[in-house]
Amino acid sequence: MGLSKAYFAAGCFWGVEYYFQKENGVKSVISGYMGGHISNPSYEIVCSGNSGHLEVVEVIFDENIISYEKLAKLFFEIHDFTQTNGQGPDIGTQYLSAIFYTDENQKNISQNLIVELEKMGYKVATTLYPEVTFYKAEDYHQNYYNRHNKMPYCHRYKKIFN
Repeated sequence: MGLSKAYFAAGCFWGVEYYFQKENGVKSVISGYMGGHISNPSYEIVCSGNSGHLEVVEVIFDENIISYEKLAKLFFEIHDFTQTNGQGPDIGTQYLSAIFYTDENQKNISQNLIVELEKMGYKVATTLYPEVTFYKAEDYHQNYYNRHNKMPYCHRYKKIFN
């Protein structure tokens, strides 16, 4: 075990980045885009809704310190995974809830968490996809809330899992 990558789309990447950066064992969080049909998309192209990309964070983490399962649980606990048209006031396909898994283990853990949430009575809108090319977002999107000394407005932590 060592450094691994995880990819989470949970609405605006600024708030997602903010929460993952706080986890012990997370080495870096990079905001970017995944899932579309245009190479090297710009923020404007992604926001147009025509590229098919989602706003995603790439989480590089040390599996000796934090597990993928703990990160995936945090993903579900910081956004409304039942919303189908965006996240909070951010409406659009680029803000949909998704996990891009890097291997079968991540896929299985994610599927099991969705089943667990459904057993709790939630209607989960999160979609699972195999990993595709990750495109880093423009520099002004990186580390946004920490650089601007602000708090996320679309994301809030809500404990769900034991």
